[in-house]
Amino acid sequence: MSDPSKEWPLWEVFIRSKQGLEHKHCGSLHAADAQQALRMARDVYTRRQEGVSIWVVPSAAITASAPEDKEAFFDPMADKVYRHPTFYVLPDEVGHM
Repeated sequence: MSDPSKEWPLWEVFIRSKQGLEHKHCGSLHAADAQQALRMARDVYTRRQEGVSIWVVPSAAITASAPEDKEAFFDPMADKVYRHPTFYVLPDEVGHM
C-alpha cells in the first residue's frame, strides 16, 4: 500500500471556535481533495464539537514571508506612527477589536 503523504497534497486547517470571531490555524493533514480534507479536519480537529466553521487551504497556495527577512519586511512600519491604534478612537459599538 502506498503512503498518502507522498501522493496526496498537504492541507492547512483553520477552525473558528464557538467563542471566536476569527479562524485559527490548528494543524495540517494530507487529503486527496478539498471535500475529503474538510471531512478529515472535522474528524481530527473538532472531536469535542468546539468548532463552528472549518477552512482547509492547500499548503502550496500559501505564500509566507521568511523569518530571516523579518527586519527588512517589518521594520519600515515602525516609522509610520500614524498607523498605531493610539491615533484612532473606536466607537463603542465596535467591541471586538
